[in-house]
Amino acid sequence: MATRQMDISESESRPDWNELLDHVTIRTPDDIRKAACFLHDIARSKGFRVALCADIASGRPMTDAAGNSLNSDIFGWVKHSERWWEDGQYALHSPVPRACRYESEPFWCDKSGFHSAIPNEFLDDIDPSSYFAKMKGPYSRLIIVPVHLPFGQVSANSFPVIGPYKGDFAVAYAKYGNLFGALTRRLISGYVSVSRTSSYIASDCRLSRREAECIRWASIGKTDEEIGEIISVCRSTVRYHISRAAEKLQAVNRTQTVFKATQLGYLGNSH
Repeated sequence: MATRQMDISESESRPDWNELLDHVTIRTPDDIRKAACFLHDIARSKGFRVALCADIASGRPMTDAAGNSLNSDIFGWVKHSERWWEDGQYALHSPVPRACRYESEPFWCDKSGFHSAIPNEFLDDIDPSSYFAKMKGPYSRLIIVPVHLPFGQVSANSFPVIGPYKGDFAVAYAKYGNLFGALTRRLISGYVSVSRTSSYIASDCRLSRREAECIRWASIGKTDEEIGEIISVCRSTVRYHISRAAEKLQAVNRTQTVFKATQLGYLGNSH
């Protein structure tokens, strides 16, 4: 468990954002633990706990430079029933990671559902009642902070309120949502940056207009011949453009080429 290391201002109206963000900025692996401790401290001072997940597609827990789990060693999730990161199916069956796929701004939830500042019909379709039924302890409401990172990585983070909450939780969300959101985004982005061990895609990866166009059509199942007819080039030219894109994206086949181009935002979400 982390211990309180500094006095944190209780001022709610005009926080010194630069100073707060500096406390959770991670530039080297050695910064991870102190950044996590600060987030723990500031959340506790507002009556919340912290639960972090840098990548919902990965089973690797978040750790400090020495390999200690942040969620157990700092945030205090030590009971067997609380160690969700050890559940390989958690991101598939839990409504929280699912909701983080559909929303990019902080939101909150209780047994009745997910609640966001701007209406989101995708969140409305998710039922979190089973999630709360399985939770151990008096955690009836959460502020949730999704972080959408480069290469399509999604980070899901939550701040359960400590103990029974009396009153309208929307007020607490309005008061702390932006604070938790800003601090979490800065911490997670730094953590992911210093923890990445290999280059997933070449840093100077620029697709031409024709390459992106061919991959866009390929992504919806068009063959090389069909793409050629659509953009008025021969089939061999389509193959050349897709092959060149694969080289730039360091992809091993057509499927991975489409996947990586999508992660970098070349294809968009509609055709």
